[in-house]
Amino acid sequence: MKTGGQLIVDALKANGVKRVSCVPGESYLAVLDALYDSGVEVMICRQEGGAAMMADSWGRLTGEPGICMVTRGPGATNASAGLHVAMQDSIPMILFIGQVQRDAREREAFQEVEYRRAFTEFAKWVGEIDDARRIPEFVTRAFAVATSGRPGPVVLTLPEDMLRDTVEAPEAKPYTRVESHPGASQVKAFGQMLSEAKRPMFIIGGTRWNEEAVADFQSFAEKFRIPVGCSFRRQMLFNHTHASYAGDVGIGINPALAKEIKESDLIVLLGSRMSEMPSSGYTLLDIPYPSQKIVHIFPDPEELGRIYRPDLAIVAAPAEFVEAIKDLEAPAQPVWAERTTSMHEAYLRWSTPPETGPGDVQMGPIMNWIEANVPKTAVFTNGAGNYATWLHRFHRFQAYNTQSAPTSGSMGYGLPAAVAAKALFPEREVICFAGDGCFMMHGQEFITAVRYGLPIITVLVNNGTYGTIRMHQERDYPGRVSGTDLVNPDFVAFAQAYGGHGERVSKTDEFGPAFERARASGKPAIIEVMLSPEAITPTRTLTQIRNKT
Repeated sequence: MKTGGQLIVDALKANGVKRVSCVPGESYLAVLDALYDSGVEVMICRQEGGAAMMADSWGRLTGEPGICMVTRGPGATNASAGLHVAMQDSIPMILFIGQVQRDAREREAFQEVEYRRAFTEFAKWVGEIDDARRIPEFVTRAFAVATSGRPGPVVLTLPEDMLRDTVEAPEAKPYTRVESHPGASQVKAFGQMLSEAKRPMFIIGGTRWNEEAVADFQSFAEKFRIPVGCSFRRQMLFNHTHASYAGDVGIGINPALAKEIKESDLIVLLGSRMSEMPSSGYTLLDIPYPSQKIVHIFPDPEELGRIYRPDLAIVAAPAEFVEAIKDLEAPAQPVWAERTTSMHEAYLRWSTPPETGPGDVQMGPIMNWIEANVPKTAVFTNGAGNYATWLHRFHRFQAYNTQSAPTSGSMGYGLPAAVAAKALFPEREVICFAGDGCFMMHGQEFITAVRYGLPIITVLVNNGTYGTIRMHQERDYPGRVSGTDLVNPDFVAFAQAYGGHGERVSKTDEFGPAFERARASGKPAIIEVMLSPEAITPTRTLTQIRNKT
């Protein structure tokens, strides 16, 4: 006989959960009590959105569902920001929400929300456990749904009185992972289409990759000498220094790469949905009938043919597809080999940062310093904003699991993601890029890094404005600044007040020594980089955008 709270924790442990993020609430005290001596680490956060984004980052970096627990009403709606990221980014995650007691339902009780109505667009499945005896069933299903097909978040709500019930229930068992594999005829058809192509290209992305699949696909690309692009914020899936790498297919795409994609005769979309950002606003490929032949490999059949009609549609996870094509024979002299070389050279030129810019701080030399002094295994995280362009375009990812960033473009993601990454990989350097606007969305989670001794380094690019919005504003309404200027705290003092290390960089050559001091401190650190608002992009100033020059 066990309480509902104990059964929840037993089911988590049966599925290998070692850590949960949470903001506590009286609605699920029975679960918190069961976690007390469970051996599962409880990471206490300061806002539910940050807690949910930590769980997303765990799911993103492990492939297993990240676990988050929050209380009802305002706690749950705060967490919806992280749910939205996980849904759009196809990240496995389970959000447990304490719910009002069962006999108070449908009375608009204190903090009551009907989550099956409210969260349908935010999750693959929203369920409520009314009977504690069914907890093993619901939790097993939650893990299966979160990880199968196109991964995503699941919400389980837990009535407060149900968690206190003492019942007899089946012993929880781990979920069974569902895999999908391409058929032999599909592999043969793919091989035939590739052999007939003159200007083929792979665009890889999505989730359900692993380190072995990434290495095997790189070997495949090397054997075929075929060009490969990574979908938006999935750059860690291919070594950027490899001769087959053509660049990222996302916001601010290299115009040379966009031209090559449009002129390809075969596009292989592997794991990628090819949604709005990687498709440059649905302009790279014609909808619904692309001019190129399309092979689309995706683990969820509902995505295949949803936007683009593929010539060959394969329901398979990326890892399983890569395993199936490993033994395909490559031509001795691929007709596209020279094109692959020229595309990689174009990428190298595109990803070389400018040395100069407006103001006393230039981000180009700072990025060069980072490239020369940060290990290849370092994990980079970021949220959203123009500052992210410097990382997105100029950092050359060389290893799997070194990126945790939202394809949904959610501000505030970088800091909680970095906390989660450092908890997962304590031996690796973790660097968060944030803007002043982005950081303040979930800056309070810096104290979570301090509390748990997680020495992340945050490069905080401070230009005193919501930069992306200001850029668009100057383009569309030049000189009419409204709603985009910011007044910021002293971020060095902020870091120190929280018990971390703080640095301010007012000139370019101050960055390297500041980073080394932050690294040597052994504490969570903020390096505030004072960037001129004129340096709004790597190649254009605000004045140029305002004057349309």
